[in-house]
Amino acid sequence: MMKLVIANKLYSSWSMRPWILMRHLGIPFEEVLIPLRHEDTRARILEYSPAGKVPVLIDGEARVWESLAIIDYLADLHPEADIWPREDLARAHARSIAAEMHAGFAPLRKAMPMFLGARFAHRDRGDEVAADVARIVAIWREARERFGASGPFLFGKTFGAADAMYAPTVTRLDTFSWPVDAATRAYMDAILALPAMQEWREAALDEPWTIPYEPLLEEPVATFRRAGA
Repeated sequence: MMKLVIANKLYSSWSMRPWILMRHLGIPFEEVLIPLRHEDTRARILEYSPAGKVPVLIDGEARVWESLAIIDYLADLHPEADIWPREDLARAHARSIAAEMHAGFAPLRKAMPMFLGARFAHRDRGDEVAADVARIVAIWREARERFGASGPFLFGKTFGAADAMYAPTVTRLDTFSWPVDAATRAYMDAILALPAMQEWREAALDEPWTIPYEPLLEEPVATFRRAGA
């Protein structure tokens, strides 16, 4: 059985991407969770990943790190799952927007970190963050308009690689109460309603670890973590 090494579900956007895709597709795997910011965190991760980062997928002698590389590996193993769209134009588009997410949007990542334990009021977080959000919403809109008519996801009825890459951003916009149009909200709701996403979130809310990112020190308008977590 494959082994997927991840970090805290409450915070680790990179870990979420392959995890929810594998869970959604019913691909069996053993989960190894290594909490972030502990004294032994890096040493434990280096036991699995030469990059010293999570996630990493172990499949026999194969070790695959980086979320997008793991997703590509899974697509090769499971061509029947349509992880990438089958049609050439749609597949090229999906790969491009997935790579754009993997490489970009640093201002948004810093100002609005993934955190599933609370919701915060919307406020101005700077021009760079606003530009990042505008670009992401435009990406979603274009994919849905060009390729998504058959279902609720970016490329239609199938939750695939591009959706997995943008799923943590959906949680960011939700956590920080970013105002969006109705079509964007509908896409976000489809991602948040995915059983694999709900399973991830439920487990996240039970985690005992806390990381004091500066944006998370704001007073939340709602909290969701379990008592004692």
